[in-house]
Amino acid sequence: MTTQKPTGIPPETDWSTAPGLLDGAKELILTPEHCNLAYWLRGVAQGTLAGRVDTGHSAQAATPEHMREPGPLRDALIHELGLRSVSEERATRILGHYVTNAPNIPQMEFFATQLVDETRHAMVFRRHLVELGIPEKELLTYVADLADDYRKRVLDPLEEFALPIVSDPEDFIGAVAIFTIVVEGVLAPAAELSERKWDLLDPAAGEIAHGAAIDEIRHLTVGSTIIREALIENPGYRPRLDRILEQGRQLWNEVPDKEIVMPREHLFQEGMRAHTDLLKEYEVWPGRLLLDSLPDERYAMAEQWTDEMADVRMAYMGLGTPQPER
Repeated sequence: MTTQKPTGIPPETDWSTAPGLLDGAKELILTPEHCNLAYWLRGVAQGTLAGRVDTGHSAQAATPEHMREPGPLRDALIHELGLRSVSEERATRILGHYVTNAPNIPQMEFFATQLVDETRHAMVFRRHLVELGIPEKELLTYVADLADDYRKRVLDPLEEFALPIVSDPEDFIGAVAIFTIVVEGVLAPAAELSERKWDLLDPAAGEIAHGAAIDEIRHLTVGSTIIREALIENPGYRPRLDRILEQGRQLWNEVPDKEIVMPREHLFQEGMRAHTDLLKEYEVWPGRLLLDSLPDERYAMAEQWTDEMADVRMAYMGLGTPQPER
């Protein structure tokens, strides 16, 4: 792993030099002291978001007309971004506890910036739905209806599990573990897959996903450092942390995440067939053409990426327990 030092726009927040989410999450070491408010104002506000503040993508990354036409491809992206926007909104509300309970100023500043990051993600996901043709005046109601089943069957159980821990000022490390390992650590590889899927089909959606991924690298790596340092200082907390991870793993095994995600992968499968010329040489991962990939295969690859990323991050944190699986 390599440690980045602040000089100008940090390379991990620069649009053109930031690593991919999987590589960044496995290779970077970032601390809350490093990723303070000044870092965010310099590196994110003036770096990652330069020219992309309102929509999450540059003016050059336009939404193609084929993405505004009714059909399975548009339906797949609307479903994905609608559910992700609701997830990010829920994360924003939960993160208020982290700002309140942070034990020191560097961690308070970091989680304040993460709260802003998640709020921005929810905003740009929603705004792209308008770019896809959802009337703006109907947007919030549309998203609420779209995500109703996901909210009840996935997000509500996750919040019910997390809230007693994240709201407890005496268990801040457990709260950090829930976000870093149980939630974002599991969902990040699916976000990586999203960026790869939409890169050519909808350049605007590809940029939105890339910008969110740059933020997620920071969230995962700083959270991992906080947990690592806490365990070094207080190794007696390890059994408590193991229990939280076991409960999180059990929860992911129970919620119907795959059941909800796979229908849109099948919509994507159907929709991308209309764009063989655009995608004929595009590899979704090395050696595998997107056009030849299958819904179950893509889902399985995201799970494999989860395991690979977890092996590295968990070892860095000093934890031998594998990442919660979906």
